[in-house]
Amino acid sequence: MIYRDFQNEKLSALGFGAMRLPVIDGNDRDIDEAKTQEMVERAYEAGINYFDTAWGYHGGNSETVLGKCLAKFPRESFNIATKFPGYDLNNMPKVKEIFEQQLEKTGMEYFDFYLFHNVCEMNIDAYLNPEYGIFDYLMAQKKAGKIRHLGFSCHGKYDVLKRFLDAYGEHMEFCQLQLNYLDWTFQGGKEKVDLLNQMNIPVWVMEPLRGGKLAHLSEADEKILRQLRPDEDPAAWAFRFLQSQKEITMILSGMSAQDQLEKNLKTFAEDRKLNETEMKAIEDLAERMLSVNTVPCTACHYCVTHCPMGLDIPHLISLYNEHVYTGGGFIAPMALSALDDDKKPQACLHCRSCEAVCPQQIRISEIMSDFAERI
Repeated sequence: MIYRDFQNEKLSALGFGAMRLPVIDGNDRDIDEAKTQEMVERAYEAGINYFDTAWGYHGGNSETVLGKCLAKFPRESFNIATKFPGYDLNNMPKVKEIFEQQLEKTGMEYFDFYLFHNVCEMNIDAYLNPEYGIFDYLMAQKKAGKIRHLGFSCHGKYDVLKRFLDAYGEHMEFCQLQLNYLDWTFQGGKEKVDLLNQMNIPVWVMEPLRGGKLAHLSEADEKILRQLRPDEDPAAWAFRFLQSQKEITMILSGMSAQDQLEKNLKTFAEDRKLNETEMKAIEDLAERMLSVNTVPCTACHYCVTHCPMGLDIPHLISLYNEHVYTGGGFIAPMALSALDDDKKPQACLHCRSCEAVCPQQIRISEIMSDFAERI
């Protein structure tokens, strides 16, 4: 197992994510505890010492099951991470109640790592609102020894990330981002990592395979990678890309079957960073993948100055690209929910003033109509 330095500790470079545990009959709430126990024991024995769960995973059952699975090991031999569920605004006044329930559900006396969950456009104002007392409460729990390390995860844009860091950055010990070789450019991953690096905040990775998408490539693309590394499959390439980024400390993988765990353990048994030729190959692959079904907006903002509704068209197109490429998901709807109705795609008047000045000749009015319909 590869290990990374974090403060005065050694963390396994591969973290065990408990969002996609094996389930019974396809019911996400009904975790197969026997299979999960087997996987957790195998992960622990292989050297994984970081286990990540959250309040809402598996309908609220992930924390309970993971706590049971870890109970057989010496407490100081593993790290457990969970999160305050700010993705639901109804939870904002309940930080004390939820935190105490999380300790009870997991059977833990303290959490090694605790996160503000999913800082994004929808909840940034609430997270920064002192009336809810979330930051103050979590800092108090850290002082009391109930939290060893405090951090946050972020699905928001760069500006949201910066707002959160401007407010709380000096107290954040790590940040968890959706990163992979697609989102390095697609979601502005590199710029976010650079910002965190400026503040000396280590990076944790979620969705390294983008929900499994990067584990299954086209035959032509896989052939190109195989010519460079015959012994590495597409999933391993995705992990190697992340291993090659010096700012990244932790890579989380949500594994739902024993064979996935075994493949990941093999990949993380050694550090095999990509060389210059291999990095170019993976960057070219990302560009080819993103050229399909995405709108080639360059964010020049000419369109914005000609929109009578004042829509932030480049931002809306970036969300549209995310939604279409992913085939749905929560990121675009979540970001749109933070906008006023007169700034959403359906507010487009279809006057085509924006299209008259678009250097890329994008049919913006049609994009807005399609986006509104998809949402």
